[in-house]
Amino acid sequence: MKSVRMMLVLAIVVGGAVAMWLWWQHAEKYPSTDDAYVGANIISIAPQVSGLVELVKVKEGQHVKAGEVLFALNAAPFRNAKVQAEASLAVLNNGEEPARQQVAAAAAAVTSARAALNAAKAQFDRDTALLARGSASTATVQNSRAAMAQAQAGVDQAQAALVAAQAQFNDRQNQIASAQAQLATADLNLSYATVTAPADGIIANLDLRQGAAVAAYQPLFALVETADWWVDANFKETDLPRIRPGQPATIAVDMMPGTSMTGTVATISPGSGATFALLPAQNASGNWVKVTQRFAVRIRLDTPAPELRVGGSAMVTVDTVSGASAAGTTP
Repeated sequence: MKSVRMMLVLAIVVGGAVAMWLWWQHAEKYPSTDDAYVGANIISIAPQVSGLVELVKVKEGQHVKAGEVLFALNAAPFRNAKVQAEASLAVLNNGEEPARQQVAAAAAAVTSARAALNAAKAQFDRDTALLARGSASTATVQNSRAAMAQAQAGVDQAQAALVAAQAQFNDRQNQIASAQAQLATADLNLSYATVTAPADGIIANLDLRQGAAVAAYQPLFALVETADWWVDANFKETDLPRIRPGQPATIAVDMMPGTSMTGTVATISPGSGATFALLPAQNASGNWVKVTQRFAVRIRLDTPAPELRVGGSAMVTVDTVSGASAAGTTP
C-alpha cells in the first residue's frame, strides 16, 4: 500500500514536471502577455476660425465618413469679409489700366524730349560751325545753347515723371497683390466656417451645442479613426529575442469574450516603458532591485471588429514558429 502511494506521488511529480516543461516549451514558441491595450488614431476636431456655432450635425458615438459635415459656424461675417475684399480688389483693378497708360505716356514723353534734345544739339553744332566760318552771330549760338539746355531740362523732367509714374504703377500692383491675398484669405475663412470630418471615424467626447462661441484651433471633441486599429502589447524583455516584425499574432479582447482576431507584429519599441516615462527610474542607489522591463510591441490588426474601442484590454500571443520566415531582421 505504501509503495502504491509512493508510485502515485512520483507519477504526480513526474506529470507536473512534464506539464511544466511542455508549458515552458509552448511559452518559448508562443510568447504572450495580457498587458496589452487596443489603440487607434484619435484626431482632435477644432475649427480654424473663431465664431458662433450655427449647426451641429453629429452626436456622440456617431459613425461619420471623410468629408461629412460635423458642424458649421455662422458664415455671415466671413461672407461680408469676402464681399469687402472683392470690392477693394475691383477698385484697384479699375485703376490699374489708367496707371499703365500713364506710364506709357510718360515713356513717350521721355522719347519726345530726347528727340528734342538731339535736335537742339544738332542745331547748336551747326550754329557753332557757322560762327567759326563767320556765317553766324554769337547771339545765334547763345540762343542755340539756351535751347539745348532747355531741351535737356525737358528730358530730365520727363524722366522724373516716368520714374514717378512707374513707382505709382508698381505701388498699385503691390496693392492689387495684397488685395488678392486678402480675398483668398476671406474665401478660405468662409470655407473654414463649415467643419468636415478629416477621415472615417466615430465621434467621441462631444459637448458642443448650437450658439456656443468657439475659438480657432481650440479642440472641441475627438474623432476616433476606424480605418486603422492596433494593439500595443507590453512584452517582457526576455521575450523580445524571439519576436520579430512580420510574425503573426492572435489577439483576444476582454470586451469581446469568445472572439479572437489575428494581426501582425508591426514594430517593436526602441525603449522600455520606463524610458519614456516623465520621471524615468533611477537605479543608482544601493537599494537597487532588478525588475524585468517591458517593451511595447505594436500588433497591426488584420480585420478589426466593429465592436473595438480604444483602450480596451487584450491578450496577445505571438507565433514565433510559423512567422520565422518573416523574421529576417533584428528589431
